[in-house]
Amino acid sequence: MTGGWVYIMTNGAHGTLYIGVTAKLPARVLAHREGRGSEFCKEHNLTRLVHCEWYDSMNEAITREKQMKAWKRQWKLKLIRRDNPDWNDLFETINA
Repeated sequence: MTGGWVYIMTNGAHGTLYIGVTAKLPARVLAHREGRGSEFCKEHNLTRLVHCEWYDSMNEAITREKQMKAWKRQWKLKLIRRDNPDWNDLFETINA
């Protein structure tokens, strides 16, 4: 099994958040942007990648995803602000 990404999508700074896990981050983010990623992302227009973390194993990534999903919203916002204070869309940096 290969590694995986944990990522957070949003519709704007401090907007609705979606946490997911994938082996192929650029393809997954593109799917979200095109409305094919998840119904939740499609419904809330979550097209901006604001946080991502790489793990060497998919099991580690899934464990981290579950951990983050259990967090309070403020903890998630603090993580994003720490690593991406301007809430920039990181898609271009991971797709380069």
